[in-house]
Amino acid sequence: MTFAATAGLGAIAGGTIFLGLPIGRARNLSVRAKVALSMLSAGILAFLFMDVGSEALGIVETRLDAFKDSDASLWPVIGLFVLLCAGFLAGVGGIATVRRRLTARRRTRIAGGESTATMSPQELIEHEKVFGRAALQTGMVIAAAIGLHNFAEGLAIGVSAQAGEIALATVLIVGFALHNSTEGFGIVGPLGDVRPSWRWLIIAGLVAGGPTFVGAMVGYQVTSDAVALCFFALAGGAILYVIGEIWAGTRRHGYGELGLYMLGVGFLLGIATDLVVAYGGA
Repeated sequence: MTFAATAGLGAIAGGTIFLGLPIGRARNLSVRAKVALSMLSAGILAFLFMDVGSEALGIVETRLDAFKDSDASLWPVIGLFVLLCAGFLAGVGGIATVRRRLTARRRTRIAGGESTATMSPQELIEHEKVFGRAALQTGMVIAAAIGLHNFAEGLAIGVSAQAGEIALATVLIVGFALHNSTEGFGIVGPLGDVRPSWRWLIIAGLVAGGPTFVGAMVGYQVTSDAVALCFFALAGGAILYVIGEIWAGTRRHGYGELGLYMLGVGFLLGIATDLVVAYGGA
């Protein structure tokens, strides 16, 4: 498979994320529907967390097995483990730190403890703007976390294509395309009452799906366990942070039993789409 064909098919695999994004423009969704959609997205993200975690550990364990068999020294294992820890902590804590600094000034304007019922019309507008921005920031953080995960998926496509494993690369592309088509729900699910613009949805789709295209090109040219591990670790940390944000946001609305069921459905949906990839032997 040529480099151009690999890049094009990587773009198709990543572009399917746009299939789920338009639901973010839907009007008049009930609170029950919003909770269901948010927890469905959390379930999909929970599967992605498990997926990137197993991939990251697999890279480290491969080097550990080589050390056990006296085929390599211990230093590569230590180096990869340090990289895993640094990437994961940056994904979990780094995003929280950046968001806190970005939103601290905005939140102080409405930090007086007033309920919306006692606010003036101008204060209510400002309140809605602040929390609308916060919701969109959360959605974009989710898109970035998914993008890190999809970059690693693109690496797998590029490596397989460059090695001449056309059948495997094709199955990976089909599997990742199906898998990515569900990830759009993960981005827009936690937005709640906020109705994003088409421009925001397009940017979120590019942030989340574009890395599949870039990863396919990088994987075709370069093979590096350290690069793959770095993106897996960052993605795992970011996804765990986002799951916590979604859960904190939805539990205030009630419908806990429904939320847990939808969490399970989202997780199983992730497994179902991943089975196509597993069928190809990846």
